[in-house]
Amino acid sequence: MADVGVDETLLKGVAERVAGEAAELVHEAWTGMNAGREVRVDTKSADTDVVTAVDHESERLVRARLAELRPDDAVLGEEGGGVAGDGVTWVVDPIDGTVNFLYGLPWFAVSVAAQVGGVSVAGAVVEPVSGRRWTAARGQGAFLDGRPLSVNAPSRLDLTLVGTGFAYKVERRTKQARFVAELATRVRDVRRNGAASLDLCAVAAGWLDAYVEHGLGHWDWAAGALIAAEAGARVSLPGEDAELGPDATFAVAPSIAAPLRQALLESGVGTI
Repeated sequence: MADVGVDETLLKGVAERVAGEAAELVHEAWTGMNAGREVRVDTKSADTDVVTAVDHESERLVRARLAELRPDDAVLGEEGGGVAGDGVTWVVDPIDGTVNFLYGLPWFAVSVAAQVGGVSVAGAVVEPVSGRRWTAARGQGAFLDGRPLSVNAPSRLDLTLVGTGFAYKVERRTKQARFVAELATRVRDVRRNGAASLDLCAVAAGWLDAYVEHGLGHWDWAAGALIAAEAGARVSLPGEDAELGPDATFAVAPSIAAPLRQALLESGVGTI
């Protein structure tokens, strides 16, 4: 990507600040919901693909704060849409892991990334329940609450812990189940946690050795993929590795990248 003169450090600060404020709103709503307060729920692509009133409230807050702090920038949000601008575009997932949120599981996050020309240059993923803050800026490393992150270095395929996820549509989910069943015979184990941004951050922290999933939205990976890459992971985004599938996202520790990619192919990842 050409140097357009953006201040990645400044953008990272804005991402963390805005995501943190939205995370406070989401945490308050989650606490109230767990205490019995009703939350309005609608569906999107399928009955299992849910969106809550809190998703919309969180995104409205993010958009309002960005309008104050970065009034000339474009915003692309999961719920409110938008288009990329000529300069900085903010890519927002107001709650990544909405199903977890709705069930009371604490594994969900607010994800905010700054992109230029479709490439992430800064981002933050903030967990409302734990308060953990994952951050990165291009060329500056990745951090969890200010602590530098570095990926694992597994030595063997059978000692590799892999994260993944499933689509909402039954037809694709069936293919993914077959793929995971085959992959599970080749690696240490497979995890499905339900929030792509946090799975990518988990690769950065060494909590996972790799992560692969099809069909992610732009907002799902915009911040998390940068955090994984800045921690040393090899990252392939949708459209970058046709053999894995046209909409596959893949982040992996370099030490296991080649054999795991081959195992994914042999397990049918390209047919999903």
